[in-house]
Amino acid sequence: MKMLCVDGGGIRGVFAVAILQEIEEEYKCPIGDLFDVVAGTSTGAIIAASVVLKKSMNEVMESYQLYGKKIFVRQAKVGLFKSVYSDHYLRRFFRKAFGEMALADLKKPLLIPAVDVTNGKPFIHRSNYGHVENDDLTIKLWDAVLSSCSAPVFFPPNNINNEYLSIDGGLWANNPSLVCVTEALHQFKKEVKEIEILSIGTGLQHIDFTIGKDKYWGAKQWLPFHLPSLKMTPKLLDLALQLSSESVTYHCQHLLGDNYFRLNGELGEEMPFDEIKFMDQLIDLGKLAFQRKKDEVLTFLNKNA
Repeated sequence: MKMLCVDGGGIRGVFAVAILQEIEEEYKCPIGDLFDVVAGTSTGAIIAASVVLKKSMNEVMESYQLYGKKIFVRQAKVGLFKSVYSDHYLRRFFRKAFGEMALADLKKPLLIPAVDVTNGKPFIHRSNYGHVENDDLTIKLWDAVLSSCSAPVFFPPNNINNEYLSIDGGLWANNPSLVCVTEALHQFKKEVKEIEILSIGTGLQHIDFTIGKDKYWGAKQWLPFHLPSLKMTPKLLDLALQLSSESVTYHCQHLLGDNYFRLNGELGEEMPFDEIKFMDQLIDLGKLAFQRKKDEVLTFLNKNA
């Protein structure tokens, strides 16, 4: 069983899209045709949902470039009294991309991790493939994706039918690979040796927490502000997401061995998930990451095909 997993990472999602563009170019077919199951968290949920709908990665990239500049326009500098960003354009983006399609309409297995913050528990939106825990397949695909993208402080929680509030799945499964392993074992009754996962990251940052003179660390160290704009950098959240992804990578590499292929790349500097000025650079780095590992990626995808 071949599974595609795409990490969260905000605007750094273009790094992953660039990799998938290269794969589509190699195979001359929709990326979804190469996989049995697709999973994505946060920005990865946008990509995963697009893959399941057989949208071309060129189209997805154009949407990121168009809407990224509109989504990441601040309505608050700090986020004390309201979210840093409105979800207005995020909703518009998703409704245009996914229409009014519900999870019930999707037959290909799709997994979108989110958080039911009202009840304090992790949650997975699943498409219509017979999982017993699929309580509500009437939820719209765009609503499920929005839930997984609602990073706390930066975007407001997503209200699901006035039943619960949902936020970013990256808080517990920024790399959804272990979610896929569990699904393969319990839902699809596969053995570990039958699980093959291509895991796509959104770039490895060097997040600078240099030792300084100030020994009393507070918000200004974890979430630094830039003067005179008072723009807050999401250092702590970016660090947490990166650590979550890489720890899952470590475990999956040990569980699956050669059946787990992680494709990621060094970014060389801090590229916050909400900083759109890095988009072109991220796209170039994604293409470079693929070219460096091209032979290995193609060998992995062709295995047992």
